[in-house]
Amino acid sequence: MSTEITGASSLVKSLEAAGVDVMFGIPGGAILPAYDPIYDSKIRHILVRHEQGAGHAATGYAQATGRTGVCIATSGPGATNLVTPLADAQMDSVPLVAITGQVPSAAIGTDAFQEADIRGVTMPITKHNYLITDPADIPRAIAEAFHIANTGRPGPVLVDIAKDALQKMTNFKYPKNIQLAGYKPQLKPNDQAIRDAAALIAQSSKPVLYVGGGIIKANASKELLRLAELIGAPVVTTLMARGAFPDSHALHLGMPGMHGTVAAVTALQKSDLLITLGARFDDRVTGKLSTFAVHAKVIHADIDPAEIGKNRFADVAVIGDLAQTIAALIPAVQAEFKKSPPDLTPWLRQMNSLKATYPLGYNHPEDGSVSPQYVIERLGAIAGPDSIYVAGVGQHQMWASQFVKYEKPRTWLNSGGLGTMGYAVPAAMGAKVGMPDTTVWAIDGDGCFQMTNQELVTCALNNIPIKVAIINNESLGMVRQWQTMFYESRYSNTSLDSKRIPDFVKLADAMGCVGLRCDRTEDVDSVIHEAMSINDQPVVVDFSVFRDAMVWPMVAAGASNDDIMIARGLAPDWDSQEL
Repeated sequence: MSTEITGASSLVKSLEAAGVDVMFGIPGGAILPAYDPIYDSKIRHILVRHEQGAGHAATGYAQATGRTGVCIATSGPGATNLVTPLADAQMDSVPLVAITGQVPSAAIGTDAFQEADIRGVTMPITKHNYLITDPADIPRAIAEAFHIANTGRPGPVLVDIAKDALQKMTNFKYPKNIQLAGYKPQLKPNDQAIRDAAALIAQSSKPVLYVGGGIIKANASKELLRLAELIGAPVVTTLMARGAFPDSHALHLGMPGMHGTVAAVTALQKSDLLITLGARFDDRVTGKLSTFAVHAKVIHADIDPAEIGKNRFADVAVIGDLAQTIAALIPAVQAEFKKSPPDLTPWLRQMNSLKATYPLGYNHPEDGSVSPQYVIERLGAIAGPDSIYVAGVGQHQMWASQFVKYEKPRTWLNSGGLGTMGYAVPAAMGAKVGMPDTTVWAIDGDGCFQMTNQELVTCALNNIPIKVAIINNESLGMVRQWQTMFYESRYSNTSLDSKRIPDFVKLADAMGCVGLRCDRTEDVDSVIHEAMSINDQPVVVDFSVFRDAMVWPMVAAGASNDDIMIARGLAPDWDSQEL
């Protein structure tokens, strides 16, 4: 004979059955019934200071661990504060389950207190979502939510539960198997598509492996390394794929796109075959789409069929899990190479020449102030490739993608598609919760930091000792760079005066963290080492840096990748290159 329990208890038991070990949230009226059984649950609940922090923390946890992140909020403003993290997770294919409370079912649609149609609001920015008004539906919805979030192309799923459904009695029965009509992600690639792809690779003399974040989502980095070394082709890793292929590998040309390396951008432009793995031909990579890699055929391998042909025609489409796809592609390519092995020597020589001629670099400021690129470069060197680096959005994000050397997947977290300022601190918190024995650095700008730094209180109270490097240039730096270049240096509303107000060291101290300051180049290493030595509290380092440092190389928005600039008004010397 089954014993009836509340819908709220059914929710918590469902989360336990789904394997949840931690969730990030804030209670409120509509979700309050769930917080009573949470009190007795084995699931760790971390009380954040803002629901946006809960969502980004769940994302950071998911990106660092590969497991599904969970956040929980109440109705109305609690739920709407999750909109940005949900949109962020959708853009970057992050497995996330968001639980929200809703007003009682009889009050839905009446503009009741703290009512918002969060299901309608989030429908375009979630992989799927639910509104539950019957407590008997709770276990099924939770099981389906986790299945959908972390299968196929990962993404966020929202489960909105009416308050009376949480209060009513029900029988708990968690489904053992999930069968969803119309949802059957294709994991195994088509054999003919694999053979066609292998044939194109064997015929190519200028191939490039164009690697996107899907490689990391599929845990396919080892397979990628084998494929790259088999083909002997250069590799470029997008912003979301940094760490999917070792930076130190001889075949790696760096990151392509708006702020990519000259070698990576040019390799795509001049190639005759793009071997596209888990990438989506994003505008930040392609530049002006009609001028992107115009002579290249395209192999596009992705688990999401909706991406195939969305922005660029694919000569060969391979739909399936990338680990399985590459595993199938390797023997097919080997068979083709036995017939006629290609000679990529001239192509590699050209790309290596570009790589050597136009390495990433920067100038130290003439006024003696600290170079932000130097700070980030030294941080990466001292913390090392086993640490996790979490960036906000802006100049510091690009410098962190350029000057930290990534050797392993899931060591670089950022908001790539949505470009969410305020992402770094809460995402670093989530990453540290998921990987407690790993050093986690949030590399943040002074603008981003002031959006979500309240989560440092959460870190201090919950023994989550993240480290934060504030790259403090007193500005919304990337916007200021654009104003310098395209708006005649008319700095409209980009000055933050954050070397004066607030005092970040005092602020860190007030939030239970250790605050450090560095404003001299000769002190950068010692301050980083000091921060690295503190592991029982969060640490915040205020690096006062040169205000007008710029991110180079750069392809202006909407411009062709052929028009890449290596400094303001300066293009590569193409005449000296054999391209």
